[in-house]
Amino acid sequence: MCLGIPGRVTQMAEGFGGQIALVDVEGVSRQINIGMLDTPPAPGDWVLIHMGMALEVVPEATARDARSGLELVGSGSDGPVRRRLEVAGVVQGVGYRPFVYAAAAQLGLTGSVRNDVSGVVIEAEGPAEAIDELVRRVRHESPPLAVVERVEVRELDPVGGTGFSIGESSRTGGRRTFASPDVAMCDHCAAELRDPANRRHRHPFITCTSCGPRFTIMLDLPYDRSSTTMAGFAMCPACRAEYDDPADRRFHAQPIACHDCGPTARLVRPGIPDAVGAEAIAEARGLLAAGQIVAVKGIGGYHLACDAGNEQAVAELRRRKARRGKPFAVMAHDLDVARQVAEISPAEAQVLTGPRRPILLLRGRGHPAVAPSVAPGNPDLGVMLPYAPLHELLLGLPEDAPGPPLLVMTSGNLSGEPIVTDDTEARTRLASLADAWLTHERAIVVPCDDSVARVVAGHELPIRRSRGHAPLPIALPFDVPPSFAVGADLKNACGIADGRYAWVSQHLGDMDDLATIDALTSTAAHLQRLTGVRPGLLVADLHPGYRSHAWAHAHAAGRPVVGVQHHHAHIASVMGEHGMGADQRVIGVALDGTGYGPDGAVWGGEVLVADYKGFQRAGHLGYVQLAGGDASVLRPYRMALSHLRSAGIDWATDIPSVAACPPEERRVLTHQLDSGFGCVPTSSMGRLFDAVASLVDVRHEVDYEAEAAIELEALARGVEPVGGYRFALTPAASPDGPVTAAAAPVIRAVVQDVRDGVPASLVAARFHDAVAALIVAFARAARDAADLHTVVLGGGVFQNALLLESATAALERASFDVLRPHLLPPNDGGISLGQLLIGAAG
Repeated sequence: MCLGIPGRVTQMAEGFGGQIALVDVEGVSRQINIGMLDTPPAPGDWVLIHMGMALEVVPEATARDARSGLELVGSGSDGPVRRRLEVAGVVQGVGYRPFVYAAAAQLGLTGSVRNDVSGVVIEAEGPAEAIDELVRRVRHESPPLAVVERVEVRELDPVGGTGFSIGESSRTGGRRTFASPDVAMCDHCAAELRDPANRRHRHPFITCTSCGPRFTIMLDLPYDRSSTTMAGFAMCPACRAEYDDPADRRFHAQPIACHDCGPTARLVRPGIPDAVGAEAIAEARGLLAAGQIVAVKGIGGYHLACDAGNEQAVAELRRRKARRGKPFAVMAHDLDVARQVAEISPAEAQVLTGPRRPILLLRGRGHPAVAPSVAPGNPDLGVMLPYAPLHELLLGLPEDAPGPPLLVMTSGNLSGEPIVTDDTEARTRLASLADAWLTHERAIVVPCDDSVARVVAGHELPIRRSRGHAPLPIALPFDVPPSFAVGADLKNACGIADGRYAWVSQHLGDMDDLATIDALTSTAAHLQRLTGVRPGLLVADLHPGYRSHAWAHAHAAGRPVVGVQHHHAHIASVMGEHGMGADQRVIGVALDGTGYGPDGAVWGGEVLVADYKGFQRAGHLGYVQLAGGDASVLRPYRMALSHLRSAGIDWATDIPSVAACPPEERRVLTHQLDSGFGCVPTSSMGRLFDAVASLVDVRHEVDYEAEAAIELEALARGVEPVGGYRFALTPAASPDGPVTAAAAPVIRAVVQDVRDGVPASLVAARFHDAVAALIVAFARAARDAADLHTVVLGGGVFQNALLLESATAALERASFDVLRPHLLPPNDGGISLGQLLIGAAG
C-alpha cells in the first residue's frame, strides 16, 4: 500500500520560484512543496503528499488505491473495533502526533491522538484490518527523529464518531516520556530560509517538526507550546493555519513562528541604538568582518564569535577570555569551506552534516583562513557547521555582502565557567569579553554547550556529550531504583535513573567554579521535572575532597549517599552502554589522569576484574611520586623528573625536562622526593604521557587538561614505531594481588633516544606502541587468572584516537572481545552512568 495523501496538481503557484504547486486534495486546493521531486509535475499529475511535501508522482490508479485504502477501509465485515495505543519513547517534539494523524486519516479511522506525560496516547476506531495496519505503522514506521521504545495496545468498546483529531495534551499519567534533544536545521527549512519567495525568507528562527530547539526551551512535559519558552509568542493567522493543517510539515510544530509573530534578532552595543531584525544580523556580520568580537545567542547559550582568519581578533579573544592555549572551535559556512581547512573522510562528513552537528575534531590543513591563534601547537581543528538559522544568516547568504567564511565560535563564558544563557547576565558576565551582543527574546531554559566528537576507526567517539544528545535516555541492562549520580569534578555531567532507563545530563563544566555548582543544582531539578524521577539514592565519587562528593552530601536530605571508586565507574559506564548483565564480569582497563584509590594513592593506570557489584585490582602502572599535586599536573617537567628519579637516571641538563625546571625548583623537588613531603604515590597513565611529552621537548607546561598528551599523539600519527619500547611486568605477589608494570625501562629508552637525536615523532610513536602492548599484556595476565575474554576500555586517555585504535586492534588480534565507549565520552563526562549502575548493584 502506498504511503501519503493523494492529490492532483492543478497549477504552479506564482511567486514561489517553482517550489510550490496548487494541489486538489479531496476537493480542497492546497499549496504543496514540490521541491523534493526530481522533475516538476505538470497540471493533471497525481502526487503523494506527506507533511506538506510532494514525495512522488504516481499513476492515477495508484492514487486511487492510496486515497481509499482499498484493501483496508470498509473491508471488515464484523463491524468496527476500537483500540488504545500508548506509545513511549522519544515521541514528543518530533512530529509524532502529525504522523499518527496522517496515517489514521489515510486509513479512514476515527479517534484521536494526544500527548501525556508518559508519551503519546492514541485511540482509534475502524475496521480491524485498518486498525492492525495503524498498529504496525506505529510500531515500525516513525518520523526520522522519533525513537519508539514501547507500544502497549488495549481493546476498547467502539463508541462511533467522525474524523480523527489531535486532542488536548494531558498532564496525568504514570511513567514519563522521553524529551527530545535540540536538532539542527533541516534541509527543507534551510531551503526556505534562502528562498526570496518564501514568507520565512531570512527568518532567524525558522523551524518545523523535524528540526529546531526542543530540550533547551522545554519547561515541562508533555511537550506543547505552553510548556516551552515559545508560549509567549502568539501565532499569527498564517502560522496557525500551518500548525492546524495535517498536510503541512509544520502541523503541530511547537516552536513554529515567522517574521510576524516570532522572536526578533537584536544587536546591542553600548552607547549605540539597537539594530533589529535583518539589520541586526547584517551589522553583526560587518562587525565580525571588521575584527570585532560578538556574543551570539544560540540554541543552548551564548557563543563568543570572531573572524577565524583574523589573527589580531583571535588573539584578542584569547586574551579577554583568559584562555592561553586551549584550541577554539570554528564554524564553517558550509561543508566545502570545512574541506578547505581540514581533512574530512566520508564518515566524518556524515557526522558533521547530521542532525546533531557537533564540533568534530579533524586533521587541519594549515589553511590561511585559520589564524595561528585558533589552535596553537595543535594539528587538529575543531569544526562544526551552522545548526541554527541565525548562524546561517550570520555567515551570510549568497546575496549578502562578503563576511568571514569561518568564525571562531567558543562558549560565552570565562574559561572554566558554565555557558551564559540569560540575556541580562550576558550583558554583565560577558561585558569584558564582547564588543556587541546579537540576541533575541526566546529564553533558554537550561545551558547546553556544543557536543564534541571525533571519528575513530570509522565510528563516532563522543568527547563531550551535550547539544543534540541530552536528554536522550540510555537503556539499562537491569532495573535501577530511583537514583541520582552527581558525576565527577572535571567535565561534570550528572545522571538520573529509574527502572531500565538513565538520563545523563548535558555537559556542565568543571566543579571548581561556583557557577558550575549552581548549574548542577538547577540541572538536577530540571532532570527530575522532565523525567518524573524522585531519587531515593544519591551516588558520588569516592574522593572525599571532590566538590561533587560534597554536593551529594549537602543535598542528601536524609537519603543514603553511596561512594563509588572512580575507575570502577569508568568501566561500569562502558559495560552499561553495551548492555552487559548484572552478573557479567569483564577485564576493565581504565587509564586517565587521576582518581582516588582506596589505598590513598592517585590511581590512573588500572586493570580491574569487575562487575557492577565490585572489582579486584588485577594490575596497575607502578607507583611514582606525584609531588605538589596540581603543580605537577600543570608542569609536566615535574612528572618527568619524578619518573627519571624512579628509573635511576640522573637529572642531567641535556635532558629537556631537567633543563626546563628552574634550578631552585629542582632543589625543592629533590627535597620533596627524598623526604616524601607533599608527595602522593600515583599510577596515573595520564601523568606518564605528560612526562614523556616533556622528555621529548614537546610540552613542559600545560594550560589545559591533556594538552601535552594531545601534542604527543599528534606527533606519533602516521609514524611506524620501529624498534619499540616495552614496560617491565612484575607478577602478582599473591593469588589475588595485582600485576604491576614499571615504566622505568620505557623512560630509560626514551632518554637514550632523545640523547641519540631520534626524532620526537618516532619516540612518540614508540611510546604509544608500548602502551598498547602493555594493555594487551595486562589483559592476557587477567585472562589467565580469571578466565575472562571481554576487555572494556574506559578513562580519558582513550580520547587518544591513535591509542584507542591500536589497542583495540591489538586486543582483537589476541582474541579478546573489546568494548569501547560509543554513547558516552570515555572521560569523566561519562562517569555518572557507571555511578548509577554500581549504586544500584549494591
